Amino acid sequence: MAGGARHGSCHCGGVTFAAEAPLGDVIACHCSQCRRTSGHVWAGSMVARAQFRLLAAAPLRWFRSSPRVDRGFCQDCGASLFWQPVDGAEICVAAGALDAPTGLTLAEHWHREDAGDYYSPEGPPPPPAGARPERLSCACLCGACAFDLPGPAGAITACHCTQCRKLSGHYSASFDADESRLVWRRRAALKEYATPGGGCRGFCSDCGSSLWFRSAAGEFSVEAGSVTGPTGGRLAEHIFVASRGDYYRIDDGLPQSGRW
Repeated sequence: MAGGARHGSCHCGGVTFAAEAPLGDVIACHCSQCRRTSGHVWAGSMVARAQFRLLAAAPLRWFRSSPRVDRGFCQDCGASLFWQPVDGAEICVAAGALDAPTGLTLAEHWHREDAGDYYSPEGPPPPPAGARPERLSCACLCGACAFDLPGPAGAITACHCTQCRKLSGHYSASFDADESRLVWRRRAALKEYATPGGGCRGFCSDCGSSLWFRSAAGEFSVEAGSVTGPTGGRLAEHIFVASRGDYYRIDDGLPQSGRW
């Protein structure tokens, strides 16, 4: 447990909050819902609702991901922020949304059995899977946005920059793709968020799921967690580790870069 007040926000600053002590140790969740909404893995810390305050909430939207659980996200930037039982006394706040230093520690991994085929919850990623799909189907959690693209995913990069941590709730993992070869099946709820530096991120405005990123130079990448089946990919490196959160370690032995 950690003492003292903690503040946090989405990436664009439209949603801000404060959480008074005590906050629980950070839990990383690998369930399919958390992977779909965050784009990789979601991590959060529980706090009593009585100790939690929204300071600004105009763009905050809630999505009921199951009969007993709501997920909160910023409808302007797509940041995945909160998880809360409908009738519970606690709310889980995204560890990546908390301002540094958090003073927290990643203590548990939930739903390890649902982890993506391209990484392991702890330690080195698994050997390359036998499945090498020729087509990848991707979708948001609610299904309002869905597209296909050629597979397999190949090399997948984990990014620990502040932007990716704020938006995903933990850190991101994505793979390069040719945007011209995407075949959209549904995109009525697709929303784009312009990021500093001229980039753009696509997310579902109905459920908040992170889908893709386009750089100012036109380079395009797809969030690995949006793939609904085997990716045929493998986590290959970590970038911007100088900006990683203080509550977790990188222990998989893969190459690391302080920036790009």
